[in-house]
Amino acid sequence: MDLDMAQVRAFVRAAEELHFGRAAATLAISQQALSKRIARLESLLGTELFRRGGNGVRLTEAGQRFLPPARHALAAADAAVAAAVGQDRPLRVDVWGHLYAPMRTLAQVAGQAGELVLGHGRDLPSVTAALLRGDIDAAFGRVHPPLHAGLAHRLVRLEPVDAVLSAGHPLAAEPALRPEQLRNSVLWAPGALDRLDFLHQFAERFDIRDRAASVNLGLGHFLTEVADDPRRFALLPADVPLPSVPGLCSVPLVEPTPLYAWSLLWRTGSGHPGLDGLTAACAAEAARSRWLEYDPAHDWLPEPPARGGRS
Repeated sequence: MDLDMAQVRAFVRAAEELHFGRAAATLAISQQALSKRIARLESLLGTELFRRGGNGVRLTEAGQRFLPPARHALAAADAAVAAAVGQDRPLRVDVWGHLYAPMRTLAQVAGQAGELVLGHGRDLPSVTAALLRGDIDAAFGRVHPPLHAGLAHRLVRLEPVDAVLSAGHPLAAEPALRPEQLRNSVLWAPGALDRLDFLHQFAERFDIRDRAASVNLGLGHFLTEVADDPRRFALLPADVPLPSVPGLCSVPLVEPTPLYAWSLLWRTGSGHPGLDGLTAACAAEAARSRWLEYDPAHDWLPEPPARGGRS
């Protein structure tokens, strides 16, 4: 029996998503095409792999047995393609969102992900273009819609965000702040707000009317500007180490806590075998460090946390 790897890939992605629409989107095909591939695979195997019902889909016992070896078969096929086309090289990964220090997160998984070569993208549009050209294999940063149909992503980390204030700010002594308490303050951004999706959506959601932009000359310079004006505040992930800037303080945000989403992004159909190692390392660290905890009653995200897959 000869397996069609496109059918196997459709099965694995649908098994990970348990939603044919989302699975089809990550493969850049229509839901109808994905359903046909899975139906042909079931016909070839002579057994159903999914139970389809009003509450979605779930794996049958045969599907559960088939999933692990199907993943191994895909990994072997991707490795064979990579070897044939000369992709026996390090995985090229760009990062963006440098003020928020994406390297902190990537460094925690790099040791388990094989050999990586790191680059520095400017923003999501520039990284998207590099991925589609094949200049890089993957990228790491904040993903937001609209996302090009030829790309897929996996949510890696949801990181609580703090307000960073001048020590002279009227709210600087508070143990915690609700985002709405910042309405009379000035949101200080490291660039034009229309290019900084997370900050723009935060300002819109919590009615922050006063907004101003700096020039991104690095975190130290940016936070010095915050410390110099008692009306300004900035937003930074809670784990970003603050530089030694006099007159600066960090206050947690609560009710709700804004979460900054880090994702791994790649071109659909990419055959570099290092992608599997990197996504597996990210998933393992996320489980170990509880990176993906999200409570809609207490947390705020610009978009719901869709969790993509890799197969």
